Amino acid sequence: MNKKWAVKRMTINLTSTESEKLERYCAITGRPATDVIRELIRSLEVTHLQASEHFTAMKTTSITHVPQPASIG
Repeated sequence: MNKKWAVKRMTINLTSTESEKLERYCAITGRPATDVIRELIRSLEVTHLQASEHFTAMKTTSITHVPQPASIG
């Protein structure tokens, strides 16, 4: 199988304004939304280090509530 065409289906949530803007752009250019979104994703510049740092930050960011002992007074 050609990896270039291996498909991962995704669903995105857009505001009505974002959706309308995408639809207008597609109508003007005559291009399908999938092609426009792929082009935008391909234009993103992400270095390996940036991606790794972001993933590590996401893994280690958590909020834990630790109860404090009651003070004896």
